Amino acid sequence: MIGLLFAIPLVSMAEFTLRDGDGGHSLVHWFALFDPANRASYSPIWIGLGNSLVLCIGAAAIVLLLVLPTMVLIALRFPRLRRPFEFLCLLPISIPAIVLVVGLAPVYLVIGRTIGTGIWPLSLAYGITVLPYAYRAIQANIDAVDIATLAEAARSLGAGWGTVLLRVLAPNLRTGILASLLIAVAVVLGEFTIASLLNRPNLQTALFVVNKQDPYVAVILSLLALGFAFALLLVIDRTASIGVRRGTRPPTSAEKVTP
Repeated sequence: MIGLLFAIPLVSMAEFTLRDGDGGHSLVHWFALFDPANRASYSPIWIGLGNSLVLCIGAAAIVLLLVLPTMVLIALRFPRLRRPFEFLCLLPISIPAIVLVVGLAPVYLVIGRTIGTGIWPLSLAYGITVLPYAYRAIQANIDAVDIATLAEAARSLGAGWGTVLLRVLAPNLRTGILASLLIAVAVVLGEFTIASLLNRPNLQTALFVVNKQDPYVAVILSLLALGFAFALLLVIDRTASIGVRRGTRPPTSAEKVTP
């Protein structure tokens, strides 16, 4: 029943993209999107898509290089800072995007004067936007794994902190890390307000522009984005399943021997 509720709008979107001018159905709108003759008309889409991919990489880098190590450090060394850090991470979810832009506008004015008005500095704003979702995904995995015991065991065997983080903790936090990255990508690909108000072209602002001349394009690319997100979910599920099977492998004959 739940699958049917999700399938109805998807099927409706697909049917809409297949309509042609003769009242029938064909792939004319799909072919037109990738037709070299329409390259000039649809060029904002490819520019916006490229910028959105850059922003996805930037937001993912913030999650991996800043949020994740900080959460691990707090869990291992400073447990009393968990509540203040959690409040700080969840705070952006209560701030509307337009208010966030008002606060960030002077910052980006200085950034534009110093290093230019490229798209990649916008990753800072998107990193703040995805912070609450990434935090909850990673923290849920940290709560399910005793990382303190794992870290102490690895350190007692002579492993350095880099080895502990990359080869001991990261594999056990794989599900939370992948989920946080998926959420970051989904939020960045679907965000419109920040890029529009800061006058930066991304996928959603490009769709808004092109949609005025071809309403089928937005629906087609929305379906493609949903397919991309579904593929990421399958990758996460597959990776998590592999990790579970490896963690619950049957004992070998040597392990079965009792002393």
